[in-house]
Amino acid sequence: MTDRVHPAAKTTTPKPTFPAAQSNLPGATRLSYRPQPPHRRRSRSGCSLCCWLLLILLFLLLLLGGGATVFYFLYHPQRPTFSLTSLKLTTFNLTSPSTLDAKFHLALSTTNPNPKILFSYDATSVSILCGDTALAAATIPAFRQPQRNTTVLEATVASTEDAVAQLKRSKSEVALKVELETKVAAETGVLTTPRVGVRVLCDGIGVSLPDGEKPATAITENTECEVDVRLKVWKWTIG
Repeated sequence: MTDRVHPAAKTTTPKPTFPAAQSNLPGATRLSYRPQPPHRRRSRSGCSLCCWLLLILLFLLLLLGGGATVFYFLYHPQRPTFSLTSLKLTTFNLTSPSTLDAKFHLALSTTNPNPKILFSYDATSVSILCGDTALAAATIPAFRQPQRNTTVLEATVASTEDAVAQLKRSKSEVALKVELETKVAAETGVLTTPRVGVRVLCDGIGVSLPDGEKPATAITENTECEVDVRLKVWKWTIG
């Protein structure tokens, strides 16, 4: 009689047990996780850009200063001179309490003393002032003045609307000023400078107002004028 062979019983290996997570335990406090922001590295690009801009500005200033120095030693530039050679009151008629017909004829002499520089003038505004009030105004057309040249400018200046009110407050004699405003550029054989503002003021002119049969007169000769050069840098005017 043969013995039966019984298959071996399968043994079941027990699964390991792990302790319960703290969050699943009764009474446990759940901690929320907040991701930390990444540390930002300080960028040096802004500082580098400022340094480069500063260096470029310094280089341009040095270049401009060097160019101006070379220009000065090569050409020895001198500003033009102006003088009021003649001012005559040709017409003076107070036709009504509010209407004045006055005309002045003036002649101005300007000299360019430079042997290597030509001056190019824009249109020039001419005003005859009594205090701060413009009595008469006119415009002289643009012109060019060669080297070592004296040019005579003539204009007839007519009265403005504000002249009557100003003359009514005046006595028998009025002190006048002649003011010119223009822009000028200096030209050499290879270089033309930017245009700069020029203001010319001729002071010390007396006008006798009409008194009875005595007519109004204003005669002056060879009055030296002050020349003020005004440089405009960006939004600022120097001079």
